[in-house]
Amino acid sequence: MKYAARLINLRKHYQLGDHEVQALRGVSLDIPEGDFLAIMGSSGSGKSTMLNLLGALDRPTSGQYLLRDRDVSEMTDDELSEARNSLIGFIFQSFNLIQQYTVLENIEVPLLYRSGTTSISAADRQKCLLLADRVGLTERLDHRPFQLSGGQQQRVAIARALVNDPTIILADEPTGNLDSATGEEIMRILTELHDEGRTIIMVTHEADVAANANRQIIMKDGVIASEGILPGNKRVRA
Repeated sequence: MKYAARLINLRKHYQLGDHEVQALRGVSLDIPEGDFLAIMGSSGSGKSTMLNLLGALDRPTSGQYLLRDRDVSEMTDDELSEARNSLIGFIFQSFNLIQQYTVLENIEVPLLYRSGTTSISAADRQKCLLLADRVGLTERLDHRPFQLSGGQQQRVAIARALVNDPTIILADEPTGNLDSATGEEIMRILTELHDEGRTIIMVTHEADVAANANRQIIMKDGVIASEGILPGNKRVRA
């Protein structure tokens, strides 16, 4: 079996003054390629810390994180940046769009980071236009984030996450700032991406949202408290 990511006795500690916070306390988890994993848990359970480590945005205190069989602790900063840009697409609850950029310019941003230039090729521009069309934003290309609804902003974020064709999508509360109908539409897009073979790793506190995944784990006090399929999972078929 091929794995998108493997966590082996992963620990992450933070120092707050004289107090040490043990955000993760020995987490081991295998995430096969093509998995759709929902990570749940209350505030302070360690789920956001785990997502940051999975995204190579932070380094563990101890243990191993294997990203497609490569030990992240052995990567240089440049290699980590390349892995984040080419392998992983990020979707955030707060969208994290650049306010002065248009929809199309926001989608193009990862391509600019990757190339290290201030312009993109005609082929890459066409890719961005196709992604905008896929998420239903063809009529909004010249709009800026403040001119868009929350759902439209999240669609921009999804298109931006896909522009470098990542194999792994990390979604941090992707429906957290959306109404229920818009949230369902965003989950439909994520489900389609999973059906295409991408690995989806999603943090959520909503059971209805987690039910779109094919596997869930519940974090508590920095460890995995339970793992499996929750009752009533939407993806389960009789």
